[in-house]
Amino acid sequence: MMKQIVEKAEQLLELGGIKKEIAFLVISGVSLIVSILGWPSLPFDPAWVAIVLCGIPIIMEAIIGLVTAFDIKADLLVSLALIASVCIGEDFAAGEVAFIMQLGALLEDLTVARARAGIEKLVHLTPQTARVLTGGTETILPAEQVKVGDRIRVLPGETVPVDGVILQGETSINQAVMTGESLPVDKTVGDEVSSGTVNQFGAFEMRAAKVGEDSSIQRMIRLVQSADAGKAKIVGLADKWATWIVVIALSAAALTWLITGEIIRAVTILVVFCPCALVLATPTAIMAAIGNATKHGFLVREGDALERLAKVSRITFDKTGTLTYGAPKVTACKSVSGYSGEELFTLAAAAEQLSEHPLGRAVVRSYRAEGGKPLPTAENFRMLPGEGVSAVVAGRQILAGNRKLLSKTEAFPLPPALEAETDQYLSEGSTVIYIAADGVLAGYLVLSDTVREESRQMIAQLSRLGVRPVLLTGDNPSAAGAIARQLQIGEVHAGCLPEDKLNCIDAYQKSGSSVCMIGDGINDAPALKKADVGIAMGGVGSDIAVEAADIALVDDEIKELPHLLALSRRMMTTIKLNLTFSMALNFLAIALAMTGLLGPVVGALVHNAGSVLVIINSALLLKWRKRMQPSA
Repeated sequence: MMKQIVEKAEQLLELGGIKKEIAFLVISGVSLIVSILGWPSLPFDPAWVAIVLCGIPIIMEAIIGLVTAFDIKADLLVSLALIASVCIGEDFAAGEVAFIMQLGALLEDLTVARARAGIEKLVHLTPQTARVLTGGTETILPAEQVKVGDRIRVLPGETVPVDGVILQGETSINQAVMTGESLPVDKTVGDEVSSGTVNQFGAFEMRAAKVGEDSSIQRMIRLVQSADAGKAKIVGLADKWATWIVVIALSAAALTWLITGEIIRAVTILVVFCPCALVLATPTAIMAAIGNATKHGFLVREGDALERLAKVSRITFDKTGTLTYGAPKVTACKSVSGYSGEELFTLAAAAEQLSEHPLGRAVVRSYRAEGGKPLPTAENFRMLPGEGVSAVVAGRQILAGNRKLLSKTEAFPLPPALEAETDQYLSEGSTVIYIAADGVLAGYLVLSDTVREESRQMIAQLSRLGVRPVLLTGDNPSAAGAIARQLQIGEVHAGCLPEDKLNCIDAYQKSGSSVCMIGDGINDAPALKKADVGIAMGGVGSDIAVEAADIALVDDEIKELPHLLALSRRMMTTIKLNLTFSMALNFLAIALAMTGLLGPVVGALVHNAGSVLVIINSALLLKWRKRMQPSA
């Protein structure tokens, strides 16, 4: 019952949002101006309007905190200063303290609101309805009622209700909410679409794959809702200091009163020594940094993650899907007969266009990505499980597959020189698809998981920041070494199982290194959890990896990683500056108050100006960006 009463009281103390806070501050500000002008016709000091509107909520909150949790924080000292000022007849000083305290609180609210604005819009973009097709009939249902496998129609201008795959139609999708891409992305049959993205042009039909809480937009919302600056260790440190400052301020005020006999000096000490700037120093900086990170594609689950990231000396990377795109792509096409490379690629893609195998799809996708001509029709198509495909293309019998397919016939044996050539690709982790036309070996395609374009520059910038990159991968040593050489990564651990990655990170930590892990797969989840900071690729990564991480990279743009690291260090610098400034200002003000050089009114102005400066300094983090020198 007591808990319910407290909760009700806390609800009553809320001023109804920023608009009401602004209204109360305007009224209080006008009343203080009238008070200082000394309007003679009023039966009471107008400063009491500010005391009631701004001061009473502070006093009530202090009482509730003290009674329910013995919470000795800034509100208690502010309340004592207010009450003491009123008791000695300094109504204007009391109103001024209350007014500027609430002004500081409003500035903090605006800072936090601006910091969260970029990610909270996801909540408002959650699709509400879906056009579900059943037996040719269209029914509009709430989006949460869509089931996996439902066929859904999406019209131009509508938001995609759930994650799924396009079954019919072509369109362009605005994916800015999920990836930050400024231009729409063309989509056609077989392409995946995410909930919360917007259909720009043509209507299409899709099959629901992830619905409800499993959808992309809901997963991102859960990450947003878990973001909390209050969990950072340094916040607790500031609160601890604030408690001791309350004790010191009360003791100093009492001693000053006893020694000088002037209660106004004691009241001034209470006014100037409220640790408001100290308490505001950390959460405003953390929330501003989280807001900055959000604009660069990172969803930070808690401020503590940024605090820990600032201390990182090693960053361990998974390879596939992190430093590379995680999808095979045709990287070489070699003809060993009379066909040109373009003709060979066309024949292979045409034969594979009906294949459901991931490698076959990769061949077709790569062909289209390079702007190839429309593919000729494939006739008499057959899947050869474990070997490849067979089809008639433009009157030619085409076989496309692995070495096992070649070994089943003597019509086109693999020459030793060609075998050695393809073995080199295989040793580097690539896949080779051999192509035969009318019983004659025509050539081969090489498929590789290609390095992200931004990876090299990102690794170079991390090195310049004094962080050592490490490659942790399950690939064979040859493939891992090839990637490491391209990116100039000195430390490589290949053939890693999940427990091997875990043990590597544990060894680094025991040697005194603070480690950040970046990965995307289920097998990375233990390492993400073990590392001091875990960063998951939120776009291509598995749900388990994202849940295990402290930070999610929504658009998979790892080029922003150096910015995040530099931002975390800048955040810690800002916090330390805020704490140092607020402590120095408090001790200077109390010294002036003890000697009588500072009265309650001026003291309130000096003290609360410090709070405003701390908030402004923190707000600078919202648009901060370190200038990174591009790699050569």
